[in-house]
Amino acid sequence: MVIRKRLVLSAIGVSAIALAAVADEAQKGSLKRATLQTGEFPPGYETVMIIAQMAPGKCSGWHTHPGLESSYFLEGEVLIHFAGEPDQVVKAGQPVLIAPGLPHNDCNVSGKPFRALAHYIVEKGKPLASPVSAPAP
Repeated sequence: MVIRKRLVLSAIGVSAIALAAVADEAQKGSLKRATLQTGEFPPGYETVMIIAQMAPGKCSGWHTHPGLESSYFLEGEVLIHFAGEPDQVVKAGQPVLIAPGLPHNDCNVSGKPFRALAHYIVEKGKPLASPVSAPAP
């Protein structure tokens, strides 16, 4: 009976730690990213699946990714500012591809929460996103 209680408490503790790690990762900056899964593919890269969320009126801040971003918008509407390229509005039900290394800033302009399912194919060992300075106007 004592061993069973210890196993249950251990399982609860491990689950709480795992949930706290996901919650901590998801709370960095205005754009919240919660990792759903990762895989080492193709060679030298990682494929990362996340759910992205952002409150109305918030922006992610200018950043880049060390690989391709492919997203499908589940809720809301985002204005994406790109360095050296035209801005793009992406709404729920639409996909977007963002080239590796392209500086961009995502702003939730919908008046309601934004959510997207995103896949990143990034160089192994590099951060998923890196902040960059806003481009000169």
